[in-house]
Amino acid sequence: MGVSLYVSGAVEGSTDRAALARILRHVGLTPGDLYVTDGKQKLLRSLAGYNNAARFSPWVVLVDLDGDAPCAPRFVAEVLPHPAEKMAFRVAVRAVESWLLADINGVSSFLHLPAARVPAEPDQLPDPKRALVDLAARSRKAAIREDIVPRPGSGRAVGPAYASRLTEYIQDHWEIDAAAARSPSLARCVNRLRVIQKGGA
Repeated sequence: MGVSLYVSGAVEGSTDRAALARILRHVGLTPGDLYVTDGKQKLLRSLAGYNNAARFSPWVVLVDLDGDAPCAPRFVAEVLPHPAEKMAFRVAVRAVESWLLADINGVSSFLHLPAARVPAEPDQLPDPKRALVDLAARSRKAAIREDIVPRPGSGRAVGPAYASRLTEYIQDHWEIDAAAARSPSLARCVNRLRVIQKGGA
């Protein structure tokens, strides 16, 4: 049994960090320092530094595409035209929530709602986070609704325990291979990290 390779990383938020750590372990890599930048713009401002570090050791940077470009390849070409050899710059289309929604059975079980309500092609959703919150609002379990859905008049996009609930889902329920079969952007991320795990650049 060989020693697992440590991979450093950077993400926008705590949910992204939980997802990336799970994916790294799933492909046989060990999460090193995974930095949470608290926002996409902060992450992109630090991207050159991360890319420089990736000249010497493996790095993965995960960002949401959001509405910044019509497709991930164009966005990557704009913000990181010359990635370092050991850099895996991955883009969730259009947000990490699409990767979570892609495990239809997992989402159905965790949110306590019929699988038929879960979108079949989450990468095509314009706002995966909103879609996930809307699904949670239909949950048969009151605690799910209270934690994930924003309270009336709060002015927030998500509920008070949104991040912790999604982290619970990621760690205990999310089937990555099932999700990758329905999310091309997740599949590309998994495949790239498997190349790193096998010793490729």
